[in-house]
Amino acid sequence: MEEFKLQSSDGANIHIYGWASVDEPVAVMQIAHGMAEHGARYERLAHYLNQHGIAVYANDHRGHGKTVPDGEVPGHMADKDGWRLAVEDLAMITDELKSRHPGLPVILMGHSMGSFMVQDYLSKFGDKITAAALSATNGPPGTLGKLAQLVSRIEQLRNGKEGHSTLLANMSFKAFNKAFAPNRTEFDWLSRDEAEVDKYVNDPLCGFDCSIATWIGLLDALTRIAGDDAVSKMNKATPIYLFSGTKDPVGENTKGVERLLKVLRKHDLQNVTYKYYEEGRHELLNDINRDEVMRDLLRWINTAIGRA
Repeated sequence: MEEFKLQSSDGANIHIYGWASVDEPVAVMQIAHGMAEHGARYERLAHYLNQHGIAVYANDHRGHGKTVPDGEVPGHMADKDGWRLAVEDLAMITDELKSRHPGLPVILMGHSMGSFMVQDYLSKFGDKITAAALSATNGPPGTLGKLAQLVSRIEQLRNGKEGHSTLLANMSFKAFNKAFAPNRTEFDWLSRDEAEVDKYVNDPLCGFDCSIATWIGLLDALTRIAGDDAVSKMNKATPIYLFSGTKDPVGENTKGVERLLKVLRKHDLQNVTYKYYEEGRHELLNDINRDEVMRDLLRWINTAIGRA
């Protein structure tokens, strides 16, 4: 694994992991990880894709992993415009990967929060990539999402931009875990594989609380990225693949994914496919059926790049 940094337009140093020791690669996969985790967690998927001719790169978002400046607390993207800057970071990374692998198709995959970044990316920078995959995603927010938007602003007035909110935590991660009671850990909702859950729990770069400003950036984005204005700007021919577990609380057990599919169909996106995995939880790539999930992802990639 190679590790390197790219400096963004505002001077932030974005940490990137690369698994690109591939003879005659046929494509490049760029990964945007989820909230309170980091890019190195996708190493197993990277090695699998490497075996099939695909170079893989994953960055640590602002406020996450090795992108967090020394001495700073993880979870805070920025006081202002952190979400926008993080999405622009993805576009900057895409440009770097295209310069490293000229002529190869680039597939952008996002998981959870990363999937929402990819939705935003598709409306702003979609012509940079060949295809996009959305893992554990959701569509236009329901009532709870809109309530969380309001709560986040009240909490910011109380605790500040870099502050943390017990109320937001209770409405998100802690609420997600209740469906799997009695709970062995606070993160049973991530996977049915207890060993994988324990890896997450014991990883010092995972499971931290994000700042209220980071939550506001995410919650505001949810309303905008699946709105008519944003979706109308997506390239209608771009292959898009959605995959989710039927027990993933982030996707509302597929109800939220269905809302997103409805919006994409409304705007005549022509190449959207999806798959649901029965009983699968939030991190399908770390769940007990991960081999099947990776095979299906590879099959879709091959189709998207005309290799099937």
